[in-house]
Amino acid sequence: MTDNASLEGVRGVLFLCVANSARSQMAEGLARQILGPGYQILSAGSSPTRVNPWAIQAMAEIDIDITGQASSHVEDVIADEVDLVITLCAEEVCPVFLDKTTRLHWPLQDPDRKNETLTDAQRLEHFRTARDEIARRIRAL
Repeated sequence: MTDNASLEGVRGVLFLCVANSARSQMAEGLARQILGPGYQILSAGSSPTRVNPWAIQAMAEIDIDITGQASSHVEDVIADEVDLVITLCAEEVCPVFLDKTTRLHWPLQDPDRKNETLTDAQRLEHFRTARDEIARRIRAL
């Protein structure tokens, strides 16, 4: 599966990317707000770091506080809690979650763009773009 799925029968959703610092963290915060308390929402990565300050700022602009979230390793996720895995990597190799769950792949470029020389305003705009696209896809579920 690449873009769409139904949430019928889904209790737990896992968002995956490499560092679990931006796309998957924003997705976790967005899904909690959009989907509500009836779902277990998780995020993880294969090389977790920390929640990116730009992601925190972009989410704060829409009144979602992700400062309490922390980067997690995909190996620490309990498979029984996950019914749907959504990978968010574009140019990187996405982590693998080995379980018989429904999978979606939403390839989104890393908004941090560490290899590009950007102003703060440009970098924040990339985070806003990623945030808004993730929100659109979650709503489409």
